[in-house]
Amino acid sequence: MVIKSGINMKRLLFIASLVIIVTSCDRSGRGHLTGVQNRPDGFYADPPGMVYIPMGSFNMGPSDQDIAYSQNAISKTISLPAFYMDETEITNNQYRQFVYWVRDSLAHMLLADINEDHLIMEDQYGGFLDPPLINWRQRIRWEGEEEREILEELFLPEHERFFRRREIDSRQLIYRYHIIDINRAARRSERNTPRNEFVMEYETHVYPDTLAWIHDFSYAYNEPMTQYYFWHPTYDHYPVVGVNWSQARAFTIWRTNFLNNYLASRSSPFAQEFRLPTEAEWEYAARGGLDLNPYPWGGPYTRNMDGCFLANFKPLRGNYVADGGFQTIIVGHYPPNDYGLYDMAGNVSEWTINAWDESFYIFGHDMNMHYHYEAQPDDPITLKRKAIRGGSWKDVGFMLQVSTRAYEYQDTAKSYIGFRCVQTYPGRDRGDGRRASNVY
Repeated sequence: MVIKSGINMKRLLFIASLVIIVTSCDRSGRGHLTGVQNRPDGFYADPPGMVYIPMGSFNMGPSDQDIAYSQNAISKTISLPAFYMDETEITNNQYRQFVYWVRDSLAHMLLADINEDHLIMEDQYGGFLDPPLINWRQRIRWEGEEEREILEELFLPEHERFFRRREIDSRQLIYRYHIIDINRAARRSERNTPRNEFVMEYETHVYPDTLAWIHDFSYAYNEPMTQYYFWHPTYDHYPVVGVNWSQARAFTIWRTNFLNNYLASRSSPFAQEFRLPTEAEWEYAARGGLDLNPYPWGGPYTRNMDGCFLANFKPLRGNYVADGGFQTIIVGHYPPNDYGLYDMAGNVSEWTINAWDESFYIFGHDMNMHYHYEAQPDDPITLKRKAIRGGSWKDVGFMLQVSTRAYEYQDTAKSYIGFRCVQTYPGRDRGDGRRASNVY
Protein backbone atom coordinates (compact mmCIF):
# COMPACT_ATOMS: atom_id res chain seq x y z
CA MET A 1 0.00 0.00 0.00
CA VAL A 2 2.82 2.36 0.78
CA ILE A 3 4.47 1.73 -2.60
CA LYS A 4 1.17 2.27 -4.44
CA SER A 5 0.41 5.53 -2.73
CA GLY A 6 3.94 6.71 -3.50
CA ILE A 7 3.41 6.01 -7.19
CA ASN A 8 0.09 7.89 -7.16
CA MET A 9 1.73 10.85 -5.48
CA LYS A 10 4.45 10.97 -8.15
CA ARG A 11 1.79 10.78 -10.88
CA LEU A 12 -0.15 13.66 -9.33
CA LEU A 13 2.97 15.78 -9.10
CA PHE A 14 3.80 15.06 -12.76
CA ILE A 15 0.29 16.00 -13.93
CA ALA A 16 0.32 19.18 -11.85
CA SER A 17 3.69 20.24 -13.25
CA LEU A 18 2.47 19.46 -16.80
CA VAL A 19 -0.62 21.66 -16.30
CA ILE A 20 1.58 24.50 -15.06
CA ILE A 21 3.87 24.20 -18.09
CA VAL A 22 0.99 24.05 -20.59
CA THR A 23 -0.91 26.97 -19.08
CA SER A 24 2.25 29.08 -18.83
CA CYS A 25 2.88 28.58 -22.59
CA ASP A 26 -0.74 29.18 -23.56
CA ARG A 27 -0.96 32.20 -25.91
CA SER A 28 -4.49 31.62 -27.13
CA GLY A 29 -6.07 34.01 -24.64
CA ARG A 30 -7.13 31.12 -22.43
CA GLY A 31 -9.90 30.22 -24.76
CA HIS A 32 -11.00 33.78 -25.49
CA LEU A 33 -11.04 35.40 -28.95
CA THR A 34 -7.85 37.42 -29.37
CA GLY A 35 -7.21 37.37 -33.12
CA VAL A 36 -4.01 36.19 -34.79
CA GLN A 37 -1.03 37.41 -32.79
CA ASN A 38 2.33 38.81 -33.93
CA ARG A 39 0.88 40.38 -37.06
CA PRO A 40 3.06 42.96 -38.90
CA ASP A 41 2.74 46.58 -37.88
CA GLY A 42 -0.13 48.21 -39.76
CA PHE A 43 1.33 51.71 -39.86
CA TYR A 44 1.27 53.12 -43.40
CA ALA A 45 3.95 55.69 -44.17
CA ASP A 46 3.27 58.52 -46.61
CA PRO A 47 4.76 57.53 -49.99
CA PRO A 48 7.51 59.99 -50.98
CA GLY A 49 6.29 62.70 -53.33
CA MET A 50 2.62 62.04 -52.60
CA VAL A 51 0.07 64.11 -50.68
CA TYR A 52 -2.49 62.68 -48.26
CA ILE A 53 -6.07 63.58 -49.22
CA PRO A 54 -8.51 63.00 -46.32
CA MET A 55 -11.82 61.27 -46.84
CA GLY A 56 -14.70 63.62 -47.51
CA SER A 57 -17.76 64.56 -49.48
CA PHE A 58 -18.16 67.30 -52.07
CA ASN A 59 -20.46 68.58 -54.77
CA MET A 60 -19.04 67.25 -58.01
CA GLY A 61 -19.93 69.10 -61.16
CA PRO A 62 -20.19 72.62 -62.61
CA SER A 63 -19.39 75.58 -60.38
CA ASP A 64 -19.92 78.04 -63.24
CA GLN A 65 -21.95 78.31 -66.42
CA ASP A 66 -21.50 75.63 -69.09
CA ILE A 67 -19.79 77.86 -71.65
CA ALA A 68 -19.39 75.06 -74.16
CA TYR A 69 -23.00 73.90 -73.65
CA SER A 70 -21.63 70.36 -73.58
CA GLN A 71 -24.21 69.25 -70.99
CA ASN A 72 -22.03 66.33 -69.92
CA ALA A 73 -21.96 67.05 -66.20
CA ILE A 74 -24.51 67.75 -63.49
CA SER A 75 -24.02 68.70 -59.86
CA LYS A 76 -23.92 65.61 -57.68
CA THR A 77 -22.82 64.93 -54.10
CA ILE A 78 -20.00 62.38 -54.01
CA SER A 79 -18.23 60.78 -51.03
CA LEU A 80 -14.71 59.39 -51.16
CA PRO A 81 -12.33 57.49 -48.87
CA ALA A 82 -8.87 58.83 -48.04
CA PHE A 83 -6.14 58.46 -50.64
CA TYR A 84 -2.72 59.68 -51.70
CA MET A 85 -2.00 61.63 -54.88
CA ASP A 86 1.27 62.65 -56.51
CA GLU A 87 1.93 66.29 -55.67
CA THR A 88 2.98 66.94 -59.28
CA GLU A 89 2.48 65.29 -62.62
CA ILE A 90 4.88 62.44 -63.40
CA THR A 91 8.01 64.04 -64.82
CA ASN A 92 10.23 63.02 -67.70
CA ASN A 93 12.90 61.79 -65.32
CA GLN A 94 10.46 59.74 -63.23
CA TYR A 95 9.00 58.11 -66.33
CA ARG A 96 12.52 57.54 -67.66
CA GLN A 97 13.14 55.26 -64.66
CA PHE A 98 10.35 53.04 -66.00
CA VAL A 99 11.83 53.10 -69.51
CA TYR A 100 15.31 52.23 -68.21
CA TRP A 101 13.91 49.40 -66.09
CA VAL A 102 12.30 47.85 -69.18
CA ARG A 103 15.53 48.34 -71.15
CA ASP A 104 17.67 46.76 -68.44
CA SER A 105 15.29 43.84 -67.93
CA LEU A 106 15.56 42.99 -71.64
CA ALA A 107 19.35 43.25 -71.41
CA HIS A 108 19.47 40.87 -68.44
CA MET A 109 17.36 38.33 -70.31
CA LEU A 110 19.69 38.46 -73.32
CA LEU A 111 22.87 38.27 -71.25
CA ALA A 112 21.60 35.20 -69.41
CA ASP A 113 22.68 33.19 -72.48
CA ILE A 114 26.31 33.80 -71.60
CA ASN A 115 26.01 34.28 -67.84
CA GLU A 116 23.25 32.64 -65.82
CA ASP A 117 23.95 35.01 -62.93
CA HIS A 118 21.72 37.55 -64.66
CA LEU A 119 18.70 35.43 -63.72
CA ILE A 120 17.49 33.79 -60.51
CA MET A 121 16.48 30.27 -61.44
CA GLU A 122 15.54 28.89 -58.00
CA ASP A 123 13.48 30.14 -55.10
CA GLN A 124 14.66 30.18 -51.50
CA TYR A 125 13.52 26.58 -51.04
CA GLY A 126 15.42 25.28 -54.06
CA GLY A 127 12.36 25.08 -56.30
CA PHE A 128 12.67 25.86 -60.02
CA LEU A 129 11.26 29.25 -61.06
CA ASP A 130 9.39 29.42 -64.36
CA PRO A 131 9.76 32.07 -65.61
CA PRO A 132 12.97 32.97 -63.76
CA LEU A 133 13.47 36.26 -61.93
CA ILE A 134 15.91 38.96 -62.97
CA ASN A 135 18.93 39.33 -60.73
CA TRP A 136 19.14 43.11 -60.42
CA ARG A 137 22.33 42.87 -58.39
CA GLN A 138 24.20 41.59 -61.43
CA ARG A 139 25.87 44.47 -63.28
CA ILE A 140 25.24 44.96 -67.00
CA ARG A 141 28.50 45.43 -68.91
CA TRP A 142 27.21 47.44 -71.85
CA GLU A 143 30.67 47.89 -73.38
CA GLY A 144 32.06 44.42 -72.74
CA GLU A 145 33.25 42.75 -75.95
CA GLU A 146 31.05 39.67 -75.64
CA GLU A 147 28.16 41.57 -74.05
CA ARG A 148 28.21 44.23 -76.75
CA GLU A 149 27.63 41.61 -79.41
CA ILE A 150 24.78 39.97 -77.47
CA LEU A 151 23.05 43.29 -76.76
CA GLU A 152 23.29 44.50 -80.34
CA GLU A 153 19.67 43.54 -81.06
CA LEU A 154 18.48 46.17 -78.54
CA PHE A 155 20.06 48.91 -80.63
CA LEU A 156 19.07 50.45 -83.93
CA PRO A 157 20.36 48.50 -86.93
CA GLU A 158 23.24 50.21 -88.69
CA HIS A 159 21.18 51.27 -91.71
CA GLU A 160 18.80 53.21 -89.41
CA ARG A 161 21.44 55.08 -87.41
CA PHE A 162 22.07 58.81 -87.70
CA PHE A 163 25.72 59.84 -87.89
CA ARG A 164 26.65 56.28 -86.79
CA ARG A 165 25.26 56.86 -83.29
CA ARG A 166 24.63 53.62 -81.43
CA GLU A 167 21.23 54.23 -79.85
CA ILE A 168 18.63 52.00 -78.19
CA ASP A 169 15.81 50.99 -80.53
CA SER A 170 12.77 52.31 -78.67
CA ARG A 171 10.54 49.89 -80.61
CA GLN A 172 12.11 47.06 -78.60
CA LEU A 173 11.07 48.52 -75.24
CA ILE A 174 7.91 46.55 -74.50
CA TYR A 175 6.56 46.04 -70.99
CA ARG A 176 4.71 42.77 -70.49
CA TYR A 177 2.58 42.41 -67.42
CA HIS A 178 -0.40 40.59 -65.88
CA ILE A 179 -3.39 41.90 -63.97
CA ILE A 180 -6.27 40.20 -62.19
CA ASP A 181 -9.61 41.25 -63.68
CA ILE A 182 -11.46 41.45 -60.37
CA ASN A 183 -14.44 43.17 -62.00
CA ARG A 184 -15.02 40.17 -64.19
CA ALA A 185 -14.40 37.82 -61.27
CA ALA A 186 -17.09 39.62 -59.29
CA ARG A 187 -19.83 38.82 -61.79
CA ARG A 188 -22.19 36.22 -60.34
CA SER A 189 -22.49 34.29 -63.60
CA GLU A 190 -18.76 33.59 -63.63
CA ARG A 191 -18.14 32.59 -60.01
CA ASN A 192 -17.31 29.02 -60.95
CA THR A 193 -14.81 30.06 -63.62
CA PRO A 194 -11.23 28.85 -63.01
CA ARG A 195 -9.16 31.58 -61.37
CA ASN A 196 -6.51 31.60 -64.09
CA GLU A 197 -9.08 32.88 -66.59
CA PHE A 198 -9.24 36.15 -64.66
CA VAL A 199 -5.51 36.73 -65.10
CA MET A 200 -5.11 39.00 -68.11
CA GLU A 201 -1.85 39.51 -69.98
CA TYR A 202 -0.94 42.77 -71.69
CA GLU A 203 2.05 44.27 -73.41
CA THR A 204 2.72 47.96 -74.00
CA HIS A 205 5.39 49.95 -75.77
CA VAL A 206 6.72 52.24 -73.06
CA TYR A 207 8.68 54.89 -74.95
CA PRO A 208 6.72 58.16 -75.31
CA ASP A 209 5.60 59.31 -78.74
CA THR A 210 7.99 62.24 -79.16
CA LEU A 211 6.52 63.03 -82.58
CA ALA A 212 3.33 64.14 -80.84
CA TRP A 213 4.81 67.64 -80.70
CA ILE A 214 4.68 67.79 -84.50
CA HIS A 215 1.53 65.91 -85.44
CA ASP A 216 -0.55 67.71 -82.76
CA PHE A 217 0.19 71.13 -84.25
CA SER A 218 0.45 71.39 -88.02
CA TYR A 219 2.37 74.38 -89.39
CA ALA A 220 4.06 75.08 -86.03
CA TYR A 221 7.81 74.72 -85.47
CA ASN A 222 7.92 72.13 -82.68
CA GLU A 223 10.82 70.11 -84.02
CA PRO A 224 13.15 71.11 -81.13
CA MET A 225 10.64 69.70 -78.63
CA THR A 226 10.43 66.47 -80.60
CA GLN A 227 14.20 66.09 -80.66
CA TYR A 228 15.04 67.06 -77.08
CA TYR A 229 12.03 67.11 -74.75
CA PHE A 230 12.10 63.58 -73.32
CA TRP A 231 15.82 62.89 -73.06
CA HIS A 232 17.59 66.23 -72.51
CA PRO A 233 18.48 67.00 -68.83
CA THR A 234 16.94 70.47 -69.16
CA TYR A 235 13.50 68.86 -69.30
CA ASP A 236 14.02 66.31 -66.52
CA HIS A 237 11.48 67.98 -64.23
CA TYR A 238 8.96 68.86 -66.91
CA PRO A 239 5.81 66.70 -67.13
CA VAL A 240 6.10 63.68 -69.38
CA VAL A 241 3.85 63.88 -72.45
CA GLY A 242 3.31 61.72 -75.51
CA VAL A 243 2.12 58.94 -73.20
CA ASN A 244 -1.22 57.34 -74.02
CA TRP A 245 -3.68 55.97 -71.46
CA SER A 246 -2.43 52.40 -71.80
CA GLN A 247 1.17 53.49 -71.19
CA ALA A 248 0.16 55.56 -68.17
CA ARG A 249 -1.72 52.60 -66.72
CA ALA A 250 1.24 50.29 -67.38
CA PHE A 251 3.44 52.74 -65.47
CA THR A 252 1.17 52.52 -62.42
CA ILE A 253 1.33 48.71 -62.49
CA TRP A 254 5.12 48.76 -62.80
CA ARG A 255 5.37 51.28 -59.96
CA THR A 256 3.24 49.04 -57.73
CA ASN A 257 5.35 45.96 -58.45
CA PHE A 258 8.58 47.94 -58.07
CA LEU A 259 7.61 48.98 -54.54
CA ASN A 260 6.09 45.66 -53.49
CA ASN A 261 9.17 43.73 -54.59
CA TYR A 262 11.22 45.92 -52.27
CA LEU A 263 8.75 45.47 -49.41
CA ALA A 264 8.75 41.71 -49.94
CA SER A 265 12.54 41.68 -49.60
CA ARG A 266 12.07 43.19 -46.13
CA SER A 267 9.17 40.86 -45.20
CA SER A 268 6.88 43.91 -44.99
CA PRO A 269 3.20 43.96 -45.97
CA PHE A 270 2.47 44.93 -49.57
CA ALA A 271 1.44 48.49 -50.33
CA GLN A 272 -1.84 49.48 -51.92
CA GLU A 273 -1.64 49.61 -55.69
CA PHE A 274 -0.76 52.77 -57.56
CA ARG A 275 -3.27 53.66 -60.24
CA LEU A 276 -4.76 56.51 -62.23
CA PRO A 277 -7.35 58.55 -60.31
CA THR A 278 -11.07 58.29 -60.85
CA GLU A 279 -12.76 61.43 -62.13
CA ALA A 280 -14.29 61.94 -58.70
CA GLU A 281 -10.94 61.61 -56.93
CA TRP A 282 -9.28 63.99 -59.36
CA GLU A 283 -11.94 66.69 -59.00
CA TYR A 284 -12.12 66.32 -55.21
CA ALA A 285 -8.34 66.65 -54.91
CA ALA A 286 -8.22 69.54 -57.38
CA ARG A 287 -10.74 71.55 -55.36
CA GLY A 288 -8.47 71.37 -52.34
CA GLY A 289 -11.38 71.47 -49.91
CA LEU A 290 -12.81 74.62 -51.51
CA ASP A 291 -16.21 73.37 -52.57
CA LEU A 292 -18.20 75.20 -55.25
CA ASN A 293 -15.14 77.10 -56.53
CA PRO A 294 -14.30 76.88 -60.23
CA TYR A 295 -10.49 76.73 -59.95
CA PRO A 296 -8.06 74.87 -57.66
CA TRP A 297 -6.99 78.14 -56.04
CA GLY A 298 -10.54 79.08 -55.16
CA GLY A 299 -12.01 82.21 -56.70
CA PRO A 300 -13.41 82.83 -60.17
CA TYR A 301 -10.31 84.50 -61.61
CA THR A 302 -7.13 83.19 -63.23
CA ARG A 303 -4.95 85.95 -61.72
CA ASN A 304 -3.88 86.64 -58.16
CA MET A 305 -4.08 89.96 -56.27
CA ASP A 306 -0.91 91.18 -58.00
CA GLY A 307 -2.31 90.49 -61.46
CA CYS A 308 -0.11 87.42 -62.07
CA PHE A 309 -1.57 84.36 -63.74
CA LEU A 310 -1.95 81.30 -61.49
CA ALA A 311 -1.43 78.55 -64.08
CA ASN A 312 0.23 77.72 -67.38
CA PHE A 313 -2.44 77.99 -70.07
CA LYS A 314 -3.50 80.10 -73.07
CA PRO A 315 -4.61 83.42 -71.54
CA LEU A 316 -6.09 86.56 -73.05
CA ARG A 317 -6.57 86.29 -76.82
CA GLY A 318 -3.93 83.64 -77.30
CA ASN A 319 -0.87 85.16 -75.65
CA TYR A 320 0.85 81.91 -74.66
CA VAL A 321 3.74 83.64 -72.85
CA ALA A 322 1.67 86.03 -70.71
CA ASP A 323 1.60 83.48 -67.87
CA GLY A 324 5.37 82.99 -67.86
CA GLY A 325 5.47 79.87 -70.03
CA PHE A 326 5.24 79.00 -73.70
CA GLN A 327 4.59 75.28 -73.86
CA THR A 328 5.03 72.98 -70.87
CA ILE A 329 7.04 74.28 -67.92
CA ILE A 330 8.77 72.74 -64.91
CA VAL A 331 6.32 71.10 -62.49
CA GLY A 332 5.48 72.93 -59.28
CA HIS A 333 6.20 76.40 -60.70
CA TYR A 334 2.89 77.88 -59.56
CA PRO A 335 1.56 77.78 -55.97
CA PRO A 336 -0.18 74.56 -54.82
CA ASN A 337 -3.82 74.28 -53.84
CA ASP A 338 -4.88 73.86 -50.21
CA TYR A 339 -4.11 70.12 -50.30
CA GLY A 340 -0.55 70.80 -51.44
CA LEU A 341 -1.08 69.65 -55.04
CA TYR A 342 0.64 71.49 -57.88
CA ASP A 343 -0.57 72.10 -61.44
CA MET A 344 -4.07 70.71 -61.00
CA ALA A 345 -4.98 73.37 -63.55
CA GLY A 346 -2.89 73.96 -66.66
CA ASN A 347 0.56 72.77 -67.77
CA VAL A 348 -0.73 69.40 -69.03
CA SER A 349 -4.12 67.73 -68.92
CA GLU A 350 -4.19 64.46 -66.99
CA TRP A 351 -5.50 60.99 -67.70
CA THR A 352 -8.04 59.51 -65.32
CA ILE A 353 -8.84 55.82 -65.09
CA ASN A 354 -12.48 56.28 -66.12
CA ALA A 355 -14.02 55.67 -69.49
CA TRP A 356 -15.80 58.80 -70.69
CA ASP A 357 -19.57 58.86 -71.04
CA GLU A 358 -21.85 61.88 -71.42
CA SER A 359 -24.32 60.45 -68.93
CA PHE A 360 -21.77 59.16 -66.43
CA TYR A 361 -22.95 61.53 -63.70
CA ILE A 362 -26.46 60.11 -63.99
CA PHE A 363 -25.72 56.39 -63.70
CA GLY A 364 -22.52 56.70 -61.64
CA HIS A 365 -22.65 55.78 -57.95
CA ASP A 366 -22.41 58.55 -55.36
CA MET A 367 -19.66 56.56 -53.60
CA ASN A 368 -16.48 57.48 -55.53
CA MET A 369 -18.02 57.25 -59.00
CA HIS A 370 -16.15 54.78 -61.15
CA TYR A 371 -16.60 53.66 -64.75
CA HIS A 372 -13.50 51.70 -65.69
CA TYR A 373 -13.18 49.55 -68.72
CA GLU A 374 -10.06 48.21 -70.44
CA ALA A 375 -11.30 48.42 -74.00
CA GLN A 376 -10.26 45.65 -76.36
CA PRO A 377 -9.70 46.08 -80.13
CA ASP A 378 -13.11 44.64 -81.01
CA ASP A 379 -15.03 46.74 -78.44
CA PRO A 380 -17.20 49.72 -79.42
CA ILE A 381 -15.20 52.86 -80.01
CA THR A 382 -17.08 54.71 -77.26
CA LEU A 383 -15.47 52.48 -74.62
CA LYS A 384 -12.01 53.55 -75.78
CA ARG A 385 -12.59 57.14 -74.75
CA LYS A 386 -10.88 58.03 -71.46
CA ALA A 387 -11.64 61.12 -69.41
CA ILE A 388 -8.98 63.80 -69.08
CA ARG A 389 -9.02 66.67 -66.60
CA GLY A 390 -7.29 69.92 -65.73
CA GLY A 391 -6.64 71.69 -69.01
CA SER A 392 -3.19 72.30 -70.45
CA TRP A 393 -0.73 74.87 -71.74
CA LYS A 394 -2.62 75.09 -75.04
CA ASP A 395 -6.12 75.52 -73.50
CA VAL A 396 -8.19 78.59 -72.64
CA GLY A 397 -9.25 79.32 -69.05
CA PHE A 398 -12.56 77.44 -69.20
CA MET A 399 -10.72 74.13 -69.67
CA LEU A 400 -8.80 74.77 -66.42
CA GLN A 401 -11.92 74.67 -64.28
CA VAL A 402 -12.03 71.68 -61.94
CA SER A 403 -15.41 70.54 -63.23
CA THR A 404 -14.64 70.71 -66.97
CA ARG A 405 -14.61 67.30 -68.64
CA ALA A 406 -12.93 66.20 -71.86
CA TYR A 407 -11.67 62.96 -73.35
CA GLU A 408 -9.13 61.37 -75.66
CA TYR A 409 -8.88 57.82 -76.99
CA GLN A 410 -6.89 55.38 -74.88
CA ASP A 411 -4.35 54.66 -77.64
CA THR A 412 -3.78 58.34 -78.41
CA ALA A 413 -0.65 60.17 -77.21
CA LYS A 414 -0.69 63.97 -77.10
CA SER A 415 1.89 66.64 -76.37
CA TYR A 416 -0.48 68.24 -73.87
CA ILE A 417 -1.58 65.20 -71.81
CA GLY A 418 0.32 63.71 -68.88
CA PHE A 419 -0.77 61.93 -65.71
CA ARG A 420 -0.24 61.48 -61.99
CA CYS A 421 -0.87 58.49 -59.72
CA VAL A 422 -3.07 57.92 -56.70
CA GLN A 423 -3.01 55.25 -54.00
CA THR A 424 -5.97 54.38 -51.80
CA TYR A 425 -5.24 54.83 -48.10
CA PRO A 426 -5.73 51.50 -46.26
CA GLY A 427 -8.03 52.59 -43.47
CA ARG A 428 -10.25 55.43 -42.35
CA ASP A 429 -7.69 58.01 -41.29
CA ARG A 430 -4.01 58.37 -40.40
CA GLY A 431 -4.90 59.05 -36.76
CA ASP A 432 -6.45 55.67 -36.07
CA GLY A 433 -3.82 54.54 -33.55
CA ARG A 434 -1.27 52.68 -35.64
CA ARG A 435 2.23 52.43 -34.24
CA ALA A 436 4.64 54.98 -35.64
CA SER A 437 7.14 52.84 -37.50
CA ASN A 438 8.19 53.50 -41.06
CA VAL A 439 7.37 50.85 -43.67
CA TYR A 440 9.39 52.44 -46.42
